[in-house]
Amino acid sequence: MLQLALYHPQIPHNTGTLLRLCACWGVTLHLIKPLGFLFSDKRLKRAGMDYIEHASYKLHASFDRFVEQHRKQRLIALDVHASDAWHHEFEYNPDDILVVGAEHYGFLEEDREQFDHFVKIPMNENCRSINMAISAAIVLNTALMQTKQFGM
Repeated sequence: MLQLALYHPQIPHNTGTLLRLCACWGVTLHLIKPLGFLFSDKRLKRAGMDYIEHASYKLHASFDRFVEQHRKQRLIALDVHASDAWHHEFEYNPDDILVVGAEHYGFLEEDREQFDHFVKIPMNENCRSINMAISAAIVLNTALMQTKQFGM
């Protein structure tokens, strides 16, 4: 099953929103420390509502530990600077992990070599980026549809 990972998430609202989405779609969410907030943050709980208790999520102490635990799966980075492919043209595998970078800085340069592929969402050239939670939802939706995993 496809999975979603948040690399150093900084904004609790975004993480809560994605916990809720993952609960609704039956997708495991990985949270890779450091987090920019406490997991007990009321803003996280407000965005995730009562869905958080139904979400499948895992906390990882570091990116290195996360990579070590998921060596057999492809790590697909969502990156505004990606050169590999547009998200909707990329061919996803059913067990890929989609990784979204930190809201404020994306991915640390030293961690970029750990990814198998980079994909990006098309947008107007005068715009910098789309909200992290919305971006994750767009790409996750595309990957789930392509791999026929909705409703599993």
